[in-house]
Amino acid sequence: MRSIFNTDNAPSPIGPYNQACWAGPLLFVSGQVAIDPSTSEVVQGDMAAQSRQVMKNLHAVITDAGLVMSDIVKVTAFVKDMGQYSTFNKIYGEYFSDDNAPAREVVEVSDLPKHVDVEVSAIAYKS
Repeated sequence: MRSIFNTDNAPSPIGPYNQACWAGPLLFVSGQVAIDPSTSEVVQGDMAAQSRQVMKNLHAVITDAGLVMSDIVKVTAFVKDMGQYSTFNKIYGEYFSDDNAPAREVVEVSDLPKHVDVEVSAIAYKS
């Protein structure tokens, strides 16, 4: 069974996609960027500020879908500057402990939507 999921507590999609899609017990969450859902504007600031907003948006999609962050089994993070990895990783670590952290890769890219510094997508499993 496949169904679409969106929430007002995360930014509206900026293209032909949805915030998330259920496929059976799996929730595939589209890449979240540093857009404040209350203003639909990119959060201004450094990697820390953007990472906080990205993780807040991811958290909103996950929890509004009835899951918890420890239900996330896979994360893909895209950053524009791998030199900012430790800053991103510190904020990311506030949402996962070592014993429940999902599988993950962090990939450096040349640009991201709205020219943000970081984007994170996830796959969660509802048991």
